[in-house]
Amino acid sequence: PLRATTSATKTTTVTKRIVISAEEETVMTFSPIIVAVMENGDVTKQATRATARASAPARARVGTSGAADPSTAARRRANQKTPMPAAVSAQVLATANKSTMDDATKAGVVGTPTEFATNVLTLIVPKGNPAKVTGLDASLDKAKLVICAPAVPCGAATLKLSKATGITLKPVSEEQKVTDVRTKVETGEADAGLVYTTDAKASGDKVETIKIDSHGVVNHYLIAPTKSAANNKDAKIFIDYVNSKDGQAILAKAGFGPAANK
Repeated sequence: PLRATTSATKTTTVTKRIVISAEEETVMTFSPIIVAVMENGDVTKQATRATARASAPARARVGTSGAADPSTAARRRANQKTPMPAAVSAQVLATANKSTMDDATKAGVVGTPTEFATNVLTLIVPKGNPAKVTGLDASLDKAKLVICAPAVPCGAATLKLSKATGITLKPVSEEQKVTDVRTKVETGEADAGLVYTTDAKASGDKVETIKIDSHGVVNHYLIAPTKSAANNKDAKIFIDYVNSKDGQAILAKAGFGPAANK
């Protein structure tokens, strides 16, 4: 198994599976594969980790870069997009949206990207649905709705969905992280929240899911080897595993949809 440790001493043991988490700013380092997973230009803990076929000692180190620093949130608000740190010697880059991968491609830091998964928004409500929300409709008028801020991918998708449906959303708050939207619904602080299908899945029985039409609003997840990869063979093995039948089955279990070209 791979063992991943954060600076907060949280430890996760990973055995031949892909783990999806959604916290803040992290570079996942594998021996010999290093994966930088980025959302809207920020390195985040929302990571896809494949462990099978790794050819070096099975040990991973997770290093946080400012997650505990209160200035991190302020910096994120001040800069809608943060470039990939030059110090990150990643061998694989995976992004939660196409625009970030496009930026990396234009900068010449990655090879040819491939799409490996998709994600769509869904509506979640607290267990029991106390506000009696039925969807993106008039039932939200008196409900405390929480969404993501437009600067982050889930917020950008929410804005597109609002325009596609012609519905004006009136949230009580806009969060910087989709997990914050999730938490507010799980705890009952909010009556409803727009999150990714994967987040609804991760909430389990803490929430109820109300499926909504995507109206073609889909987040495309891309993966590519970096130009600085010290071991391109291992980067290819990692990417091939993510795109393999086994890798795709694990992603599907987490709530991801297949790549648009599959």
